Amino acid sequence: MEEKKLDTKSIIGFVLIFGILLFMMWQNQPTEAELADKAKQEQLENDKQDAKQNVSSTATLSTTSEINAAPVSDSLQQIARKNKLGVFIDNGTSKFITVENTVLKLKFNTKGAYLAEVELKEHLDSKGEPIYLIKENNSSFNLNFGTTDNRIHNTRDLVFDSNIIENGENTIVSFKLNVGPSQFLEYKYVIKPSEYMIDFIINSQGLDQVLNSSKTVDLDWNLKAYSYDQSISYENRYTELVYNYEGGEINELSISSDDEEEEQDVKWLSFKQHFFSSILVSEKAFDKVKLASKNLVEDEKVDTVFTKHFNAKTTLALTGNNINQNFKFYFGPSERKTLQEYGDNLEESIYYGWGIFGWINKFLFIPLFAFLSQYLPYGIAIIVMTVLIKLAMSFVQYKQYLSQMKLKILKPELDAIREKHKNNKMKAQQETMALQSKAGASPLSGCLPALIQMPVFYALFSFFPVAFALRQQKFLWAEDLSSYDEIAQLPIHVPLYGDHISLFPILAAVAIFFYMKLTTGQQQMSAPQQEGMPDMAKMMKYMIYFAPIMMLVFFNNYASGLSLYYFISNLISIGILLVIKNFILDEDKILSKIEVNKTKPKKENRFQKKMKEIMEEAEKQKQQGKK
Repeated sequence: MEEKKLDTKSIIGFVLIFGILLFMMWQNQPTEAELADKAKQEQLENDKQDAKQNVSSTATLSTTSEINAAPVSDSLQQIARKNKLGVFIDNGTSKFITVENTVLKLKFNTKGAYLAEVELKEHLDSKGEPIYLIKENNSSFNLNFGTTDNRIHNTRDLVFDSNIIENGENTIVSFKLNVGPSQFLEYKYVIKPSEYMIDFIINSQGLDQVLNSSKTVDLDWNLKAYSYDQSISYENRYTELVYNYEGGEINELSISSDDEEEEQDVKWLSFKQHFFSSILVSEKAFDKVKLASKNLVEDEKVDTVFTKHFNAKTTLALTGNNINQNFKFYFGPSERKTLQEYGDNLEESIYYGWGIFGWINKFLFIPLFAFLSQYLPYGIAIIVMTVLIKLAMSFVQYKQYLSQMKLKILKPELDAIREKHKNNKMKAQQETMALQSKAGASPLSGCLPALIQMPVFYALFSFFPVAFALRQQKFLWAEDLSSYDEIAQLPIHVPLYGDHISLFPILAAVAIFFYMKLTTGQQQMSAPQQEGMPDMAKMMKYMIYFAPIMMLVFFNNYASGLSLYYFISNLISIGILLVIKNFILDEDKILSKIEVNKTKPKKENRFQKKMKEIMEEAEKQKQQGKK
């Protein structure tokens, strides 16, 4: 194989090529003028980047001058152009703007012009941390619309120009999405001193030739509700999406499961987080709105951040192909008195029970508790209210016990009737009813007083879990009367019971046990012996133990204020029962009165006559059947 060598011609060629390259580099070097122009251009580019930096502007209600919260340099204004956003002007990089009054601290994002943070300054969660209704992208507010250049826009993707203006005591935060000098889409927020309600206005100007008339403007509001209580499962029972029709009727999505509804003529909707609410109120009712609620608590043992995911979608009406809508945002406590101050029936977003139970709470227990808590600590106010309720209902307990005692006195005679007609139950029932009627000792007279107490029982069961005034109020060992009163932590999570031990439910369970021991024993003594009664007595005996266990288990995670009420209520019931039994009712006097009543002619009412006729007809048919 021949070896290749570098000859003289090759060397001369490389030298010539190298020389040519050097000559070209020398010819193309920049002049001094060109170097100056390049430096100037680099400085201009640096100015642009500085102007586009993310600046956070803070303003308080004490400021009196107008502030440009998002200053844009003249050079940027000059190069503003139609870009990838289509007809809208590029306003640069997004920024955060913070505004606050005495109760709210609000942070806005210029990208989307929405509330990125809402802090309630006067409230803390169960761990002593600030309450944020909106934070770290748990919420979004978006308008979706089409333009004449066949583009679909979402405001959450667009950067708005911003201004903060002081208007008297109010602060106005204005966001504009510009098309031209007099063509824009604007979001305007009006923050007032010491108020949880924010005026929110959406309007556009000169967009009649920009917005696509064949497309709708759709509003989409989402929020994932943070957990702030000790027990997320208990908190989740009272976290719900509530809405109000224009006529005033209130409705809500399911609390226990995922739910979706499409409603019409909705005036406002509330994303209610147990003790706090985010409410959107429309000046003009939404014609149609799609509502959705999704449960995010899959396992109460897991330390979940969110309880539910709420979503509302609706279409905004256009005026001359422009948007002009007035809204209000409420971010604050779910407290009846506070919500009443803002009108629009907002206080009805708090559920105090169905029908009569809600009426009892609104017109009796809420005013009574508010009055007592003005002068007494909240725990003492609960005790005093319980005493007043039990004293007012003591006549019911008296009637119930009196009926039981009468039946106890008549028991030997009633047993004799059943023995006499043991082969003819219909006849035995007729004579039993006749004797009870003459003696004035009907079993119904003992049942009716118990039924009267039921509305009060269920009303208070609905009142205490949503009583905002009890939140973070201490009493004895309870750190928070609106939550459970933990005295010990368990090493494991017990199904239904939880991972802790609460004391007030234990005390309430003990009081219920002794009360049922007294009342059930009296009922068993007064109950006449008849077929099937041994099983009934056995069931009543089991109830003495079953009811306290139910209290112990299911109230372990409930508000300690509710367990305190049941504990005091049953203690008072035991006391009233002992006083009635030992100092008010005399068995000998009752027996004498029964004997007198037996001798008097007893006028039957319509119900008794009807029952007698039915029983006689049944007896007649029975006799004919035997023939």
